[in-house]
Amino acid sequence: MPVTPVRRRWRTVALAASAALVGLTVPALTAPPAGAVSAPPAGAASAAYDDTYYADAIGRTGPALKDSLHTIISDQRKLSYSAVWDALKVTDQDPNNSGNVILLYSGISRSKSRNGGNTGDWNREHVWAKSHGDFGTSTGPGTDLHHLRPEDVQVNSIRGNKDFDNGGSAFGNSGGSLTDSNSFEPRDAVKGDVARMVLYMAVRYEGTDGWPDLEPNDSVSNGSAPYHGRLSVLKQWHQQDPPDAFEKRRNDVIHASYQHNRNPFIDHPEWVEAIW
Repeated sequence: MPVTPVRRRWRTVALAASAALVGLTVPALTAPPAGAVSAPPAGAASAAYDDTYYADAIGRTGPALKDSLHTIISDQRKLSYSAVWDALKVTDQDPNNSGNVILLYSGISRSKSRNGGNTGDWNREHVWAKSHGDFGTSTGPGTDLHHLRPEDVQVNSIRGNKDFDNGGSAFGNSGGSLTDSNSFEPRDAVKGDVARMVLYMAVRYEGTDGWPDLEPNDSVSNGSAPYHGRLSVLKQWHQQDPPDAFEKRRNDVIHASYQHNRNPFIDHPEWVEAIW
């Protein structure tokens, strides 16, 4: 689909800014000092993008908003699956230990060098399970950083391709996450992150660029169909766990240094309800 002049100018500015970075200079990882002013309300921090990046989406709702956001965020740089390893070492860096990454479901801080496939390693978790639409690890949805996160190899295996829902039992290195025979519940601190990643995928991949039309639904038995659930629960998690500093920084890093696109539901949490 054609890119509007407003968005093309913004893309040029974003790429120029990215090229000026030394190495992978990204927003600071250090915590704010005691007594610092709290972050602005959701949406306020993204105001700088509303007249540029999101200009075509502002004021829209429902299918019109979803279509507009799809056009905006589809303008992206794509990574190879091997490049994802190094990218995750930056996007998910532990704010308190620059040599580690934070594992999504378990919350464990683990050495960046422990990426691999053995017990005790971390690997690349597809939050939108790659079998839900059968897109695998090919460049496209299979390598999109907005839903790829580091996770313990065994925890990743336990999650498998299960849909998301409340309930289940704890397991080794769960960090508070739960699972049962047909669903997975992430720990409380990342419930909203998971919801926003799934909903990003549903907007980004609409079946118009050779990939399946990914959509959320209210099922926990989607198998290989291009659907992910449970939407009603994901919306609850989105409300209960709003975007935090780690998630916002991650969005900024992906935009500035890698894909040059954003997860709109981190910048504008109210758009979830406006669409679904």
